[in-house]
Amino acid sequence: MTTSPNKPPLTLDNLAAMKRDGEKIAMLTCYDATFAHAMDQAGVDIVLVGDSLGMVVQGSTTTVGVTVEEVAYHVECVARGLERAFLLADLPFGSYYDEVTAMDSAVSLMQAGGAMVKLEGAGPMVAVVEYLTSRGVPVCGHLGLTPQSVHQLGGFKVQARDEEAAAQLVDQAVALQDAGARLLVVECVPAALGKAVAERLQIPVIGIGAGAGCDGQVLVMHDMLGLGARAPKFVRNFMSGGATIQDAFAAYVQAVRTGQFPASEHMY
Repeated sequence: MTTSPNKPPLTLDNLAAMKRDGEKIAMLTCYDATFAHAMDQAGVDIVLVGDSLGMVVQGSTTTVGVTVEEVAYHVECVARGLERAFLLADLPFGSYYDEVTAMDSAVSLMQAGGAMVKLEGAGPMVAVVEYLTSRGVPVCGHLGLTPQSVHQLGGFKVQARDEEAAAQLVDQAVALQDAGARLLVVECVPAALGKAVAERLQIPVIGIGAGAGCDGQVLVMHDMLGLGARAPKFVRNFMSGGATIQDAFAAYVQAVRTGQFPASEHMY
């Protein structure tokens, strides 16, 4: 990764300060150096090399077939295109089922250029988060709709709709924070719950289909460029009305910063 004196790389402390200051965080998925550079120039704060690559790059119907080696390859590519943006990497399915396996996987992704790793779920994963963070690995949690568990969840659908499930998700979020997580993604939950989690936690909470009350937003790049055949409700096509992909990235950042995205039609 190259750096510039005019664009120092964002750090976790910078992201925490954005939450404290009420400045919304803009995050997108990315899989190569060219798009990474365009996002960086547009002001995207966090670039996620997601296991979503299994679906949007490899053409699979789920993310579960993605390997650590495949994510590491894309992390290396993306890292070469960034100056300012913070680089987050997904730990894929089966790569963090115990502490030692998780550490080996995290080392691979961080040596490839990642600044932080993301894992899904709570419960037994809380101990994994504590193990990683105590050994110098920054961790982002992921709650709500967790795509790696799509078969167990019965498909891609909104989570934590009832009061009991919502309370459980808040408790899980607190447990992840207490274990050392420095960032949390919340996916496909009612907007009121996304806001409640963001207000409860001290760490930044990034929403995807979780309402405007989160500290930031994330979308899959292909979806926000209008390339998805059946885009979820929470997606907005930012290519609409824009002349270039660079314009779309800039429009996304602006819409997140000003609170124009997500709008009511993108919320549950």
